[in-house]
Amino acid sequence: MPSPDRIVNLTPSAARRVAQLRTSEGNEKLMLRLSISGGGCAGFQYGFSLDDNLLDDDAVFERDGVKLVIDGTSLDLLAGAEVDFVEDLGGAYFKVANPNASSSCGCGSSFSV
Repeated sequence: MPSPDRIVNLTPSAARRVAQLRTSEGNEKLMLRLSISGGGCAGFQYGFSLDDNLLDDDAVFERDGVKLVIDGTSLDLLAGAEVDFVEDLGGAYFKVANPNASSSCGCGSSFSV
């Protein structure tokens, strides 16, 4: 378990969405994987995928039976963040509220530190 200052929270809305995706995919082992990669319009970008494999350096966070997994390197840039699932006029998407980001792009999918 990561130290308290390296926690990432999954909101109830995000947990419900991942549970729906697991059901529609027919695989109850699927977890939401959040990763950071270089690029995007602000320097780093968020990547979301469904995964049923844990890697050696993965941190696992759980809410309502749903798991969020983040590799150790990405966790350095995500500590204290919250992952939400939002449905609005712009569409439906996972959104990261990241306290480590000094700025982000207009669409919210990339950030800088």
